[in-house]
Amino acid sequence: MSLSFNINEHTLNLHLSGDFIDFNQDTTVDNLLQNITTSKIRIINIEASALKQWDSTLLVILFNLYQIAHKQQINIKTQKLPDNLQQLINLALSVDRKPSLPQANKLPFFEDIGNKTINLWNDICKSLSFIKEVSQSFGKLFTNTAVMRKIDWLFALEDCSYKAIGIVSLISFMVGLILAFVGAIQLKNFGAQIYVASLVAIGMIRIMGAIMVGVVMAGRTGASYAATIGTMQVNEEIDALKTMGIPVTDFLVLPRITALIITMPILTILADIMGILGGASVGIFALNIPMEEYIKYTQNALSVSNFMVGIFHGLVFGIIISLCGCYYGINCGRNADSVGKSTTQAVVSSIVWMIIATGILTLIFEALEI
Repeated sequence: MSLSFNINEHTLNLHLSGDFIDFNQDTTVDNLLQNITTSKIRIINIEASALKQWDSTLLVILFNLYQIAHKQQINIKTQKLPDNLQQLINLALSVDRKPSLPQANKLPFFEDIGNKTINLWNDICKSLSFIKEVSQSFGKLFTNTAVMRKIDWLFALEDCSYKAIGIVSLISFMVGLILAFVGAIQLKNFGAQIYVASLVAIGMIRIMGAIMVGVVMAGRTGASYAATIGTMQVNEEIDALKTMGIPVTDFLVLPRITALIITMPILTILADIMGILGGASVGIFALNIPMEEYIKYTQNALSVSNFMVGIFHGLVFGIIISLCGCYYGINCGRNADSVGKSTTQAVVSSIVWMIIATGILTLIFEALEI
């Protein structure tokens, strides 16, 4: 194999001969490219009449040479360069390796506000339409005319019931433990550590148990609803259901919503119990409160009204999580990236609406003195 060149005034003559298989004459190649860069070359003649076999090492050399020549505005002439080699070089040079980002057309200020307002209004209308369809499906359920399979409902019930006990119990236990530690820091200043029991009991059964269950189920079950239905949208399974005349809301949404509505209050009760046990572990073993006294103050703090407020919060959170998960799943795009976005939107929207609902319900209960 041989690669040689000579410079005649403003012309560089490059001669290729023999076999270029695993070519490794780096010094010759470096000298060639350096001369093209530093010398006042205007024309490069590549003569390859004696070239025999070659591999990608020659292609890389010629590709670098063409790139430098293009930057230096040097004209390249070839003689008897193999057609397939020339085609590969042209293909490599034609690919934009650093494509420019598409320039977004920025609308004028007022037009942009109007466009965003229209999009927001369309989203609100789409959401209300979905809620209306779900309400109609519930009406069909009570009249026994809903197109819903029992096996689908049992599968959804299984997924959001006993399979969620472990994570709900762990999180709730740790939240009760944290509440006890935080409360004890201030109550110690007044010698009133015993009231840690009342603090944990009221906090868990009234709101914290329901919120912890809601957050866990939003990330676990709400995301699962969005991903499952979104994947069906990508695979055109939802289109197939519509083609067969099967109501999508009855068949896909109704089993999941009813299952989560049933299990959320039960999981809230479990979270309340585990949170109280977490607080008790701190109060009894860390604060040295006698077990009988801790149980007594816990029982005194418990009330039916606080308990029912927590259960009602859990019920509302179940409706919110299931609606958000199914809504973003059905309105998912047609590619894998859309499934990921729908899942993220379902979780975020569920948590945001749960916090908003908590604020509204708290104001209502305060006004009603519950």
